[in-house]
Amino acid sequence: MSLLTTDADAFAAALPGLGRLLGMDVGTRTTGLATSSADWRFAGTRDPLKRGKPSEDLRWLGSFCTQEAIVGLVVGLPLNMDGSDSARTQSVRAQARNLRALGLPILLWDERWSTAAVERAMIDADVSRAKRAQKVDSLAAAHILEGALARLARSPGAA
Repeated sequence: MSLLTTDADAFAAALPGLGRLLGMDVGTRTTGLATSSADWRFAGTRDPLKRGKPSEDLRWLGSFCTQEAIVGLVVGLPLNMDGSDSARTQSVRAQARNLRALGLPILLWDERWSTAAVERAMIDADVSRAKRAQKVDSLAAAHILEGALARLARSPGAA
């Protein structure tokens, strides 16, 4: 089984150096996806994963990670504003435990405000409600991943 942590330094130390990371915003119907560049300089959105049977989702993600040469996962953790867990947080933690089967280090990243920040930016850019609904999950995943990349750049284990 792979490392599952909220500690960015431990996550960085578990990685095989720099390499592409997969950011995930786990939802009930879809999971927003974003990938980083191999040098951790930027994150870009990918098409979201429409959730199905957990075993099928895991198989698809395993194939995607292999094809995209992913070396680690950054999973958004939806904490309450006071930092405590909610039912949603527990669901994401359970999903992250299932992702350990992929054999990749996993960083649980505090995603408070990520969806709100992305929604606000899209509203400011005058993106229609329908287009926002299509894009918000993957943009939130990119926002989560970018936050983690900024922190990882300061980690002792970062190359």
